Order: sequence, then structure tokens, then C-alpha cells
Amino acid sequence: MKTLFYWARVGILLVTVVLIAGIAGCSESVFPSPFGSAEYPIIRIVCGEQHTVGVKVDGTVVAVGSNYYSQCSVDHWTDIVGVDAGYFHTVGLKADGIVVTAGRNFDGQRNVHGWTDITQVAAGSRHTVGVKSDGTVVATGWNDAGQCNVGSWRGIIQVAAGYSHTVGLKSDGTVVATGLNYDGQCDVGGWTDIIQIAAGSLYTVGLKADGTVVAVGYNSYGQCDVGGWTDIIQIAAGSLHTVGVKADGTVVAVGYNSYGQCNVGGWTGVSQVAAGYGHTVGLKSDGTVVAIGWNDAGQCEVGDW
Repeated sequence: MKTLFYWARVGILLVTVVLIAGIAGCSESVFPSPFGSAEYPIIRIVCGEQHTVGVKVDGTVVAVGSNYYSQCSVDHWTDIVGVDAGYFHTVGLKADGIVVTAGRNFDGQRNVHGWTDITQVAAGSRHTVGVKSDGTVVATGWNDAGQCNVGSWRGIIQVAAGYSHTVGLKSDGTVVATGLNYDGQCDVGGWTDIIQIAAGSLYTVGLKADGTVVAVGYNSYGQCDVGGWTDIIQIAAGSLHTVGVKADGTVVAVGYNSYGQCNVGGWTGVSQVAAGYGHTVGLKSDGTVVAIGWNDAGQCEVGDW
């Protein structure tokens, strides 16, 4: 029964998750874009520091928010099947296993030329990680804390990238991590039965097969206080807040809330969430999108998608 439950959870996750974290704020906003009327609806969402990215069903990509480093200049991308957003860069995975990028490249985080057979990508603050079809991992960018030292990893099915650490989920449900561990964000060696991972700035979150959630690392704002969560089907980690989607389509959140990014208690019918520095975005099962939190750069303005 445990095995059946595990793979049932994995099945739900594959449908809803990307395999794959100012002063002005915005109140909760609903931006209608129903599947029935949208020509090319959004099917995946991710959040960067101050930008939001969406993948459409036709494989094109849209983005809103800060574009100072051209991290939102993705309108020419095609055949995209996966996406992630770092602090100031965006990474896209094409159907042929090739990776494309946009945004800042001061630390080499966009140096993905030559990557092939990639099945999932993750973007950290200033580094980029990719999982290959054979379960090995590649990484490029800022490596001062060893966050790109993933060359020996094997059997990986998902990666997540934080400020200066990288986490890998293995096919047996265990987890590995490398990089800065000052706050214990890499202390995941004892985790088991994990089906999804997420990396905040200085902390790590894991979703277990039974729908509970575990977290380690920096917790000054309560972003790791997920011990009481149950029936979770997807998780997202922002810089300092954590969000979870429950099986009934409601959403829970903990952590830093100065911009109202955790005020998701009234959301319903949500199938996927994403978290940035100070904003949270949810994709609903009826195709509408909800967004709340910091909106100084327009990162919540997804109404015309």
C-alpha cells in the first residue's frame, strides 16, 4: 500500500509541478484567463526575485516584472517544456533537451551552451543546474560555496537551487545537497520517501510521499515551520517564505509576510504555486491565476497572459 500511495503522489505531482523560491505591495488579485477561452493557456509558473514566468501550452513563454538584466526577454522562446527563475536570470528547457537562458550572466550562470539531454532545470541566485536523462547533473555559475559541485551525483530525478546551495532528489526518495551549509540547509541526509524538493534562499523543503512536509535551514521568519502540514501535493520556496498546495486545492503558507505574500488562506482550486522574494503566484485548475504580495516591478501583473 505504501508503494501504491507513493506513486499515486508522484502521479499527482507530475501533473501539477514543474520538474523541476521594494516597498509597494499588492492586495490579492485574480487575473482571469480560463482554459476554455484562452487560445494558449498558461500551464506552468515560476517566480524569480522580482519577476514571474509562465509557460504556455504551445511551448511559448511569457514573463512580467523586473527586466533590468533582460530576465523577462523570453517572448521569442519556443518548444519550452520546463522553466525556472533565479534572482536575475531565467532558464528554459526545450523539448529536445537543450537549455536556453535570459538575464544576468556576471557569474556565468547562463553558460549552458553544450548542455544536451537535459530533463529538468533549476535556477539559483547566481547559478544554474540541470538534470540529464542518465541521472547525472551539470551546473554552471557562482560556485564560491561549492554549490556547483554536483559532478559525482547519480540517480537524480530533480534538482533545486537556493542562494548558494543545490539540492538533488534521487530516484529512491533520498536527498543530497552541496554548497553553503551555515544554517543547516544542506542537512538532508536523513530524509526518505521524498517526492519533491524546493530550495529557498538559505533553507530546503521536501515533500514526502504521505503528503507531509519537512524543512531545514534558516528559520528566523518561520519559513521552515511546516511540520503540521498534511495532504500537500506541491511545494514552493521563496526567499523567506514557503507555500504548499493541498489535495483539495487550497493553499497554505508560512514565513516572511511583510508584503502579504503569505495571505493565501482564501485561495481555492489551485493546482500549482510559485514563490519569489516577496510575492506568491498560483495557477488554478480552471485556468485563472491568482497573485499576491510585492508588486513594485509588476511581478503580479499577469492579467494579459
